[in-house]
Amino acid sequence: MRSTRFQLLAALAAVFGLASLPGHAQMQPAADVQNARDLAIGVCGICHGPDGNSINPMFPRLAGQHAWYLKQQLEAFRDETRGDPYAVAYMWGMASGLSDATIDALAEYFAHQKTGPGTPHSASVLAKGKEIYEHGIPSQGLPACAVCHGPQALGDSMRPRLAGQHAEYILKQLASFKNNMRNVAVMHGVAGTLHDGQMKAVADYLESLP
Repeated sequence: MRSTRFQLLAALAAVFGLASLPGHAQMQPAADVQNARDLAIGVCGICHGPDGNSINPMFPRLAGQHAWYLKQQLEAFRDETRGDPYAVAYMWGMASGLSDATIDALAEYFAHQKTGPGTPHSASVLAKGKEIYEHGIPSQGLPACAVCHGPQALGDSMRPRLAGQHAEYILKQLASFKNNMRNVAVMHGVAGTLHDGQMKAVADYLESLP
């Protein structure tokens, strides 16, 4: 992990001609969208894919995600207020020198990228996940995920898109919500209600969506 992080930070330095790694130098402000595009493809793309369609489940797919949400998360990484393990290990350093203008441009870039197809899963697992997503689990006091994230899991102006996200990444974030490493009260309650098998069914269902 340390080696990968160093490679990413070195790439960031190379793209912007920085004298040293984040924490010892300030990133040059993005003068225009082209600079942010170069950063997105040349640096962010190492983990997230140049078009935001990550193939490594360690790293989330960013393509088609709402710009407001991407901006919010990048700001949280920069401010070191999002505390889940991969945020601390990778994104705190990567975002430490980002200007507001660069964050805005990166968020718009990935938000406008085309999403890829969903990942197939067994019919029985998808049926279970869909049932929980659309109707919740009344006996456990769990509301339907669709109430907030929408019937196709596309999110809106207040909630992020979940459709097509890596199941492994979703599970890690649910664990972070459950343990309050990501301090989001609503999701803490949701994650604390779900059993492991139920979490996996929902995550696989979301990963299957385009």
